[in-house]
Parts: sequence; C-alpha cells; structure tokens
Amino acid sequence: MNLTLSDTAYTHIGNLLKQHDKKYVRLQVKGGGCAGFEYEWSFEDNDTRNDVVVDDILLIDRINELYLTGMELDYKQEIFGSNFVFDNPMAKSSCG
Repeated sequence: MNLTLSDTAYTHIGNLLKQHDKKYVRLQVKGGGCAGFEYEWSFEDNDTRNDVVVDDILLIDRINELYLTGMELDYKQEIFGSNFVFDNPMAKSSCG
C-alpha cells in the first residue's frame, strides 16, 4: 500500500500507542462527514488477515485501501491546537 507517514505523524502515533498501551492505530474511511467520507481512528492490539500494516504501527483494512492509496499523513502542532493533516489525492473535496 502506498500511504506515507511523516516523521511527526509517526512519532505522534507512537506516543499515542504508548499512552493507550496498544500495538496499532487503525485508520478507516467511513461514509458521512461534510465531503461524503470521514476518517475514523481506533486502537487495536492485533491485526487481521484483511489488514495492511503500515510502518508497523498503522492498520488499514484492505477494503479502505482504495480510498487511502497515495495519501500522505502528517501531524501539525500549532499554538492553538494540533491535528492530523490528510493529503489525499483521491479526495474530490474536503471540509474546512
């Protein structure tokens, strides 16, 4: 799978895994949200045979692979808040 984690995203996910005592973070694409799809996060201890494991920390179900291929995931820390930034070339629109 062609999904890239920036160094800051990888570090932040690693810190979250330590805080929650979990092995993986799962990223899913669900219907809904203002642009038709939204990203949903959860913590997991085990992967399944339907999962793609990215950088040994991120799980993507193969059914979501189509929507996430080519995506770059970054994490930005700013004075008034922090958030993950999804640069997804497959997305036709996004929310503000």
